[in-house]
Amino acid sequence: AGIAAEARFISSAKGKGLFATKNIRKGETVFVERPVVSSQFLWNALYNYRACDHCLRALETAEENAQRLLGKSSLVLPHPEQCSIRKDLHQQCPRCQVTYCSAECKQAALEQYHQVLCLGPSRDDPTHPLNKLQEAWRNMHYPPETSSIMLMARMVASVKQAKDKEWWIKAFSQFCSKTANEEEEIVHKLLGDKFKGQLELLRLLFTEALYDEHLSRWFTPEGFRSLFALVGTNGQGIGTSSLSQWVHACDALDLPMLQREELDAFIDQLYKDIEKESGEFLNCEGSGLYVLQSCCNHSCIPNAETSFPENNFLLHLTALEDIEAGEEICISYLDCCQRERSRHSRNKILRENYLFTCSCPKCLVQADDPDVTSDEEEEGEGETDDAELEDEMTDV
Repeated sequence: AGIAAEARFISSAKGKGLFATKNIRKGETVFVERPVVSSQFLWNALYNYRACDHCLRALETAEENAQRLLGKSSLVLPHPEQCSIRKDLHQQCPRCQVTYCSAECKQAALEQYHQVLCLGPSRDDPTHPLNKLQEAWRNMHYPPETSSIMLMARMVASVKQAKDKEWWIKAFSQFCSKTANEEEEIVHKLLGDKFKGQLELLRLLFTEALYDEHLSRWFTPEGFRSLFALVGTNGQGIGTSSLSQWVHACDALDLPMLQREELDAFIDQLYKDIEKESGEFLNCEGSGLYVLQSCCNHSCIPNAETSFPENNFLLHLTALEDIEAGEEICISYLDCCQRERSRHSRNKILRENYLFTCSCPKCLVQADDPDVTSDEEEEGEGETDDAELEDEMTDV
């Protein structure tokens, strides 16, 4: 109800796009969407970024969150009542002890995939097939993380548990797919040069942990590569943080001027100190597959953006400009800094990470610009791209 957009087929080259079904005002929410499936990143979980195992809601209080990121257990946050975390509602799976933010999430996980994936008493057994799979993935995909083998495991488990298996297979088949050559590129991108030959090892571990005859194609070399590429192409980063929730709530407080200035100064300093200690990794991070969001094409001058203001996996698409009925809704796959760079630089990042060349109005206007990056851009080239991209994907 109340969704102001629909997916339409554009062309075989472009695939689908998302179009406004009514006039949308700047600042309006176009839609709120829950993922078909989602999962926290494995290193993120290993480093104690504690999130609901189903919806990724941050589980630490804002104060605990800040203390951990600062490495300082004595920190006290003012206005603790502005923290939205409700520990009294948290529940654990009685068999494997993974934690959920609520009884609803525990039940939803159990009904969709957790019966298949629950490790029970084998949670810390390194020889359990699922643990072997996760360990192999962690050794191939270091932070900044962009994907998780457990997203694929939850896809398989959702089909395995379902009474109507065809419904789930159809749900996954509507996500954008790539040609065999492009799939190779995506696998290479996710695993890197060092590990691209390891896809077969992952497939064998995946098969040992999860094989299902209804899905036998997913376990063949081609099918597994396609599944891998589907997640690599369509996965949307999710970021949650109880600290940022607390900051937003504090920003909204109506305070006398002096108190307001003190609080703002405290928050600014806190973020500076955290950056020194923890770098850019502030959020609980994971990824999910979203049917509508995955239809949004990229533009270097986007008219909408995604965010996670509810501190869980619910994705909000918000209009950045007025959008007229019938107009295509586009988001940017680049962060603000990357969008300001030359057309050549922007397309280099898009080609490497998303396998396409942009032809948005901004790129068309700049089509005759020289295909070189300016000197100061050259300095910014290289290592930061993935980290910046990942940061943009998971901005809260």
